[in-house]
Amino acid sequence: MANSSGQSGTARPPIAIILAAGKGTRMESDLPKVVHPVGGRPMVCAVVDACREAGCERIVLVVGYKQEVVRDLMAAQGAAWNEGIEYALQEQQLGTGHAVLSAKGTLGATAGEQGRACFVLAGDGPLIRSETLQTLLKAHTAADAAATLATSVIDDPTGYGRIVRDDKRNLAAIVEHKECTPEQLKIREVNPSYYCFDTAKLFTALAQVKRNEASGEYYITDVPSLLLKQGERVEVIEAVPPQDILSINTPAQLAEVDAIYRSRSSTTPAPRGAAR
Repeated sequence: MANSSGQSGTARPPIAIILAAGKGTRMESDLPKVVHPVGGRPMVCAVVDACREAGCERIVLVVGYKQEVVRDLMAAQGAAWNEGIEYALQEQQLGTGHAVLSAKGTLGATAGEQGRACFVLAGDGPLIRSETLQTLLKAHTAADAAATLATSVIDDPTGYGRIVRDDKRNLAAIVEHKECTPEQLKIREVNPSYYCFDTAKLFTALAQVKRNEASGEYYITDVPSLLLKQGERVEVIEAVPPQDILSINTPAQLAEVDAIYRSRSSTTPAPRGAAR
């Protein structure tokens, strides 16, 4: 019998790693970006809610900058809401790949479980929908993939990594905006950082990611390409509504996303343990 995530009753539930270590330098605040309020709660709470509704029982928040603030504001949501949430510390800000690798110790033996689905998501995307994660998980499971990416097609892709496909419409590469050729800049299919990985294959590949020469950081976007080179299956599905990937980098953008989130929440039940 299938549950709401589309998995069989005997399947191991997916886990989630949510990246929540950044500062957000343009937010005109010294708070960690993910604790700025959306819908009256730290924005990362909405990402946690979506993961739970998609079937996750174990969620690791990777924290770094002012981690105690993140922990305290999460604890303020109540013991019931915090059930299943764990923390991993990214001591140095060395990129998204390094952030995910920081969760390995917290996950323990689970990090080596082949066949266990693992979402990797940004903590500053509160417009995420559980339905999108369920679609992503179903596609990942059906394809028995090592990695599956949910993408979005938007009118103005400026700043986003582009999804480059081959002549069979399979993923060829994820190319960051600043590294795109003039032809690649015309691509409107972007990477909004909605990933689902085979957990064991994720951490095996992360150990092989090399530091970017320009930034000195390690990027999670290198993992799908590594897996492809190793002959693994990587799926790409266009599944993220354009409105859901609105960026929050400034107070004005925060206000815009907050208004959208509140308009949605007024027509849906409050998530478990959440106070409105």
